[in-house]
Amino acid sequence: MPHFIIDCSENILKLHSQEQIIDQVHISAVSTGLFNKNDVKVRVNFFQKYSTGDKKEDFIHVFANIMEGRTIEQKANLSKTIVKDLSSMFPLVPHIGTNVIEFERATYFNKNMLDPNYQFSMP
Repeated sequence: MPHFIIDCSENILKLHSQEQIIDQVHISAVSTGLFNKNDVKVRVNFFQKYSTGDKKEDFIHVFANIMEGRTIEQKANLSKTIVKDLSSMFPLVPHIGTNVIEFERATYFNKNMLDPNYQFSMP
């Protein structure tokens, strides 16, 4: 269920592959204990054209889209864990951030939920 969308400058690929970046965010998310490893989805968007204020510096930003129901502390720890782990992987990248966006359980729907035997659960 959780979706992690990584936006970053294209130059990031010179430092690590897309697969390595995806794997790191997956590992970071699972390490928090909030998600089952088989449920975590991670995608990457690379940008050639962007600005970071009045400069053009490399950046990584992770949008963590998760189901509602976690505490502020759990969400803050998720953000901090992702930023800490990516900062270790990319020590020279000046802009690394994460924010958590919650899905509403009442309005979220996916294909699996079409099955009349489907049971929604959280770890």
